[in-house]
Amino acid sequence: MPLLTSILLLLITARLLGELMIRLKQPALVGEIFAGILLGPAILNWIEPNKALEAISELSVFLIVVAAGLEMEMGEVVKSIRGKGFIAAMLGFLIPLGGGIALGTAFGFDAIRTFFLGLCMSITALPVTVQILSSFNLLQSKIANFSVATSILNDILCLLCLGIILDQSEVTSAKGLLPLIVSVIKTSFKLSLFAILIFITNRLIQWGTHKTKQIERLIEKLEDLFGREAIFSVAIIFVLFFGSMSETLGSHFIIGAFFGALLLSRDVFGTSVFSELQNTVLSLTSGFLGPVFFAYIGLSFSIHAFSNPTLVMGVLAVSIVTKLLGGYLGGKILKMSHLEALGAGIILNGRGIIELVVANIAYQRKLIDQDLFSTLIIMGIVTTVITPMLFAKTKLGSIVRPRV
Repeated sequence: MPLLTSILLLLITARLLGELMIRLKQPALVGEIFAGILLGPAILNWIEPNKALEAISELSVFLIVVAAGLEMEMGEVVKSIRGKGFIAAMLGFLIPLGGGIALGTAFGFDAIRTFFLGLCMSITALPVTVQILSSFNLLQSKIANFSVATSILNDILCLLCLGIILDQSEVTSAKGLLPLIVSVIKTSFKLSLFAILIFITNRLIQWGTHKTKQIERLIEKLEDLFGREAIFSVAIIFVLFFGSMSETLGSHFIIGAFFGALLLSRDVFGTSVFSELQNTVLSLTSGFLGPVFFAYIGLSFSIHAFSNPTLVMGVLAVSIVTKLLGGYLGGKILKMSHLEALGAGIILNGRGIIELVVANIAYQRKLIDQDLFSTLIIMGIVTTVITPMLFAKTKLGSIVRPRV
């Protein structure tokens, strides 16, 4: 099927099923994922995942993360991951990791497959997290600060571990502890460089915002020379720079994109320009790219995973329970109420595209087999679908009405 026809079909079906879910008091993304499952190889087989759709999906992820970064404050996110926040976020990573390793051992997997199972269970996909929070109008809440900070830390740790494993697998002749130590140091050094870049840029922006008149004059000159849309271009270029730097230094581009958007604020652009920038990004994500992104996740659904139902059920049960437990305990450490801690544990279950990316890399490198790969796809899709549905069932979810 031609690319534009595929996009048209995905978009129409995703919007229709998304609207149906909203009428059933569920977030639109649930229907959007079902649209991909319906149109994909699992049922109708009209559209198959391909490189072109994957590229559009990555653009969608980029703008979803940018929209979230623009809506949140750098200080709140950083504060959420300090002190007790760091311990709380680590629980959301270590408990699912341990649960996955225990399950892999029980099924008799080798060390690499066991570790990858735990690693995929420990992931909380940042784009999915922010989309769910946005659906329930909770991006400015205590739960959002904790969930986003935990998602960022979980994804960074996961990608750090992935980089070390891939580095080791490429050096097949190297044995012993020394190559592992060198790989850990190298990957950690790259991550530290990116953190330093974010810190320096943030300091420069804080210093520059005191010179409000100069910034306003610069923005006015840009508008006079290139038009109002030039501000959008400047903001996207700025965020793209951080996304590419993150990718260059061995992490995923969404980490850099999120922090790049987080660095932008009303103090930089002014209230009216910043609001216009937010509205433009939200229109692109909610109206077009967001539905296509979640539909693309649904396209990855594979019926082959059910060839080992015991493994599928075990992985789903352990992944959901351990993430829920990690999030709940982390929330209680941060003195959240029982309801807030439970809500945080539910939201952290959304694994989405990041888990699928990691699983796909492991499968392509022949580090896991077809059965485990298909099972991990099922886990990524099911946890992404049930997360907003479970959250909507809580009293916290019923307070606010889901939006598109």
